[in-house]
Amino acid sequence: MGRTERLDDIRLCTSELATNAVLHGAPACGQVLVRVELHATVLRIEVHDGGNGTPTKQEPRSTTDNGRGLLLVSAVADHWGVEKRQGPGKCVWAAFHHSAVPTC
Repeated sequence: MGRTERLDDIRLCTSELATNAVLHGAPACGQVLVRVELHATVLRIEVHDGGNGTPTKQEPRSTTDNGRGLLLVSAVADHWGVEKRQGPGKCVWAAFHHSAVPTC
């Protein structure tokens, strides 16, 4: 049986990054690209959108229901970041090192 102990973390990060891109990053009727790459030692999730701005981790108020996406990603991923793309937009990514990568 493969290693799946962090599969929930990987799903959570994918969901949070994609949701952020749809809600905050993609221009109206814009597209979002989700890419998952599995390398020898790292699983990397990338979410690309055409929006301006650079997402940052924030400390949300206790009375609000949103604003925790990147805080969660930062807590469960091994690394995360934001990269510029050629053309408009950005790529927000999260990485999980080989001990966390599920295998088939």
